[in-house]
Amino acid sequence: MTMATLFDASFLLVAPFWLLMIALPGWRVTQRVIASPWIAAPAAALYLALVVPGLPGVLAAVASPSLEAIAPMLGTPEGATVAWVHFLAFDLFVGRWVYLDARGRGVPWWTTSPLLFATLMVGPVGLLGYLVVRGWASRGRAGVAAG
Repeated sequence: MTMATLFDASFLLVAPFWLLMIALPGWRVTQRVIASPWIAAPAAALYLALVVPGLPGVLAAVASPSLEAIAPMLGTPEGATVAWVHFLAFDLFVGRWVYLDARGRGVPWWTTSPLLFATLMVGPVGLLGYLVVRGWASRGRAGVAAG
């Protein structure tokens, strides 16, 4: 399998979970599936398989990170694929937390689903958006409890 094919196919490891959280958030199957932290394991396992062959170099680069050390690693098809799979695994785990936290706080799906999509596309932006919404939801709930 070529690195380009692996890069393209890696999204399939996380896409079903994102589809469930964004498009079918209230479905009982979605709730049961997303309850497991293991949903990120396939992408994490692929990451492990990709990084282990170059582990000494990766560890050396991240032990004392510098732009000069990291940029050449990421500037290759292998490095870009490793980084992409890293994003996929961590963004899914963050998306899972957003989904579960929003459901627990009663944040409406029509607010959460766009933020989950943002988390999928541009992870930290979606997370930041959700943290803002979460703060508003908490304040609104506190106001209701005090009233």
